[in-house]
Amino acid sequence: MSSRRNSASHCFAFEQDFIGNWRCIPLCVRRKLDLCGVKLKLNHWLELSQEQRQALVDWPDGADALEQLRQHLRDCTRSMADGMAKDLPPVSGAPWQQQAELPAVVQEAATVRGVALTLEQWTQLSELDRFALCKLVRPGHDHHNLEAAFSEVLV
Repeated sequence: MSSRRNSASHCFAFEQDFIGNWRCIPLCVRRKLDLCGVKLKLNHWLELSQEQRQALVDWPDGADALEQLRQHLRDCTRSMADGMAKDLPPVSGAPWQQQAELPAVVQEAATVRGVALTLEQWTQLSELDRFALCKLVRPGHDHHNLEAAFSEVLV
């Protein structure tokens, strides 16, 4: 299990096709956006420089750092074509933040793919691992990385 994974800046192997050029927002950044309550559009992300994107990947995820991230993103996006990134309520109590309960949608997705996933395994996953699985199983989401995600986080 990957309970020791650094949730703040870890990028998954299944994200390799866009790591480095950062053409998509990696899950570690998407988690920080949820935690600080910012809706950053892909257009915003792509308008940032490579260095700015890398800084967001490397940004810590402590409470003070997340508040600084929120303000930083407001400042960075204020003059962009899509306007300033929108504020959202910071996520609290989301299924991926709950270790004690394996979300049914994640369990169902695992079962459909022949993946054994127990509550004990779920409790040992890092918050980022749980976040990734919850995001990748959402209805309407392109599930092409889901099997790779299960394989990676359940090692």
